[in-house]
Amino acid sequence: MAKVIRDLSDSSGYWAAIWTMCALPDLHVICDAPIGCFNLVATAVPDYTDAVPHLENVTPSVITEQEVGGAGTAPAVRATYEGLRDAGLLEGKQLIVVSTAESEMIGSDLSDLVTTLKPGTAFYYSDSLSEDEWAGRDRVLRWLWEQFGAAQAVEIRPERGRVNIIGPTYGCFNSAADLHEVKRLIEGAGGRLNRVFPMESRLDEMGELARGELNVVLYHEFGHGLAQALGQPWLHAPIGLQATTDFVREIGRQLGTEAQAERFIRHEKQSTLQAVWDLWKGPQGDWFPTTDIGLVATRSYVDGLQRYLGDELGMPIAFTATRPAPHDGMDNEAIRRRLHEKAPAFVFGSINEKIYLSEAGARHSAFIPAAFPGPIVRRAVGTPFMGYRGAVWIVQEIVNRLYEALYNFLPLDSAYNKQAAAGPPAASGNGRKADAGSLAWQPEATALLDAALDKLPFLPRISASRELQMQVEALARAEGLSTITAELVEAALAARGAGR
Repeated sequence: MAKVIRDLSDSSGYWAAIWTMCALPDLHVICDAPIGCFNLVATAVPDYTDAVPHLENVTPSVITEQEVGGAGTAPAVRATYEGLRDAGLLEGKQLIVVSTAESEMIGSDLSDLVTTLKPGTAFYYSDSLSEDEWAGRDRVLRWLWEQFGAAQAVEIRPERGRVNIIGPTYGCFNSAADLHEVKRLIEGAGGRLNRVFPMESRLDEMGELARGELNVVLYHEFGHGLAQALGQPWLHAPIGLQATTDFVREIGRQLGTEAQAERFIRHEKQSTLQAVWDLWKGPQGDWFPTTDIGLVATRSYVDGLQRYLGDELGMPIAFTATRPAPHDGMDNEAIRRRLHEKAPAFVFGSINEKIYLSEAGARHSAFIPAAFPGPIVRRAVGTPFMGYRGAVWIVQEIVNRLYEALYNFLPLDSAYNKQAAAGPPAASGNGRKADAGSLAWQPEATALLDAALDKLPFLPRISASRELQMQVEALARAEGLSTITAELVEAALAARGAGR
């Protein structure tokens, strides 16, 4: 039986090509695509993630039934090209034609056609049917270097202290804030920014990447191919306290600016990181070892958060799942089952995990966006995950969500309100009025209540215990009973679940 794939978490090599190439302002793409596939990648999704209304330098060939039925896509691509040329939209721009899943399915190969269009036009086969966006981004970055950058760089040599950042493209979660923080770390360690590629660069200046003495690859998922092609040392951008300190020190060692790197680390510990120390030493510090966390994101964020929150802050990691899912890892169906069985106090993830929490009625679990798909906009530079500022922002976010959990449970006691509305409690067998919590509980009933509470995160468990107990006892009084049975607990839990 074929396996049904639930809730895709990654896009394809075609999306990777568009989101990488269109970050370069002196490049125009004709995507050999139906209008719907153009709208998704160029307008709809970027607007709900990167807050970009539309990508201006991509145009669809508008494949229709006629092209799919036998005419082929070459005439539509040529007509699209001629329209762009006549409107003057290709002046000063490199033209690239990119395949899509639809054009690949009908075997459309435009390698010969592009030689008859604007001089220098190239055809990029996106391998949309079999390549995910992460492998696709890595391949297209390497391809751009081989097609355009290497020839520009023939006479360029590395210069002391210059550092490239490789990887910022459209459709990458939190890239604005993380990029801003990584730039700050590089400069703090004594480096000089050379190029941020492809975002903040131009294709006709790609050869300048060869001037970098050191490369920082922003993500674990892609960028290594280009870094290796450049032939200089490269580092991954860091998440967490120790990883960031190691990163700054290694930049200092590579560039010969060790003294400046150490001064920067000392200053950060006395300034930026003061908030982490204060939260760790304050009463909030007691929450960290009792608050469990689930992590679902790309490996860059999962590995970094696991080290920071788990190893450094001592928070229990309930489970982790990386995207794209490894062959032996958790797919979306396994994550859904895990969250339905017992959701941790915090879940870092995408809209998929947020939906699964809602399905499970896991109102005690806090969701923190850590991955696309969204919708979640991250254009501000003040919400990093990476670096020292990321360490502060993450802890602040967790503590604020814990405060919110306390607010939701401690001040509000709907069970007492319902009991007050129902009138005074019934008289007990000895003639006294039965106070709240005075009814006898059978062992089976207590065991059922404990099992239900065990599924909740630690922090709200005490408040939820009180609330559940009052709901069960209110149900008993309504039925004129003086003893809590397992059947009553089951009825109260069922009613609670139906009311979520």
